[in-house]
Amino acid sequence: GRPYDTLGSVIGTSENDKGSLKSLGINYLEADIEPYLKVHDSLESFLEPLVSKPTAIAYIQKSCGYSFGRRALSCHDIGRVSNVVHRINPDCAVLVDNCYGEFVEPEEPCAVGADLVVGSLIKNPGGGLALTGGYIAGRTNLVNASLNRLTCPGIGGHMGLTYNQNRLMLQGLFQAPSIVSQALKGAHLFAYVFSQLGLSVSPGPFDSRADIIQAIQFGTPERLINFCRAIQKCSPVNAHVLPEPAAMPGYPQEIIMAGGTFIEGATIELSADGPLRSPFAAFVQGGLSYLHVKHALQEALELARSGKLAFLDG
Repeated sequence: GRPYDTLGSVIGTSENDKGSLKSLGINYLEADIEPYLKVHDSLESFLEPLVSKPTAIAYIQKSCGYSFGRRALSCHDIGRVSNVVHRINPDCAVLVDNCYGEFVEPEEPCAVGADLVVGSLIKNPGGGLALTGGYIAGRTNLVNASLNRLTCPGIGGHMGLTYNQNRLMLQGLFQAPSIVSQALKGAHLFAYVFSQLGLSVSPGPFDSRADIIQAIQFGTPERLINFCRAIQKCSPVNAHVLPEPAAMPGYPQEIIMAGGTFIEGATIELSADGPLRSPFAAFVQGGLSYLHVKHALQEALELARSGKLAFLDG
């Protein structure tokens, strides 16, 4: 499927993406895999034209991104795809963007056949403590190749910045599974409450989950904006700030973001955001504690009931 919006300029899907993969002579193919995951025998015929030689990398995005209704891929799905890719082309590496998916399932992508996995430390694996950064894990030769790209050839992982936050990264990683469980419980609650209020939600309250993202469809830009403002008012930081939609680099539409978080941009803390495009869905994620998620939801609904921030019917 289509990757997250900001990766478009990295890949080079528009004409003026200087420094993109396309500008470096790297070709790109994109296709929706979801229908073929449901039919056991069709996966190989679907993947063969995509990953046969000279294809070097099969890129899989685990989470739904900003696609309402798109299912996050499970590790079972990723394992099936990885096995077929390697059977068709043993030289093709499977790369998984694991953002929002860490510790949601008993296994991680490399345990089911992926060659390389990447993610952000201000999401699940940072446990709300890491201040910035990301991780790369998997096959040694691919990790080393990534390090040469991150710093420079010949230097690789021997140099680099950690901003003196090694303790926070390790402590956050230690706490991450517990934090993710709180966020997941909160996502189930959001899904259940808003589905009971008649809104479309994805995933549903009783669906299996492979990431922490909960999408809620509001139908109009005004309702989406008001919902995000309600979440901001229930935040522990900058609750007095009024979020406004704005153009952001890498996004084709304006984005509204509620993020009253201790670490800027940390989506393992309770946040809500979405692009101002149909179906005007908010993507809610995170929550360092279930109690905060529950309190924020209750307060947001009270703001809607009182008419201060209208994002519901009636």
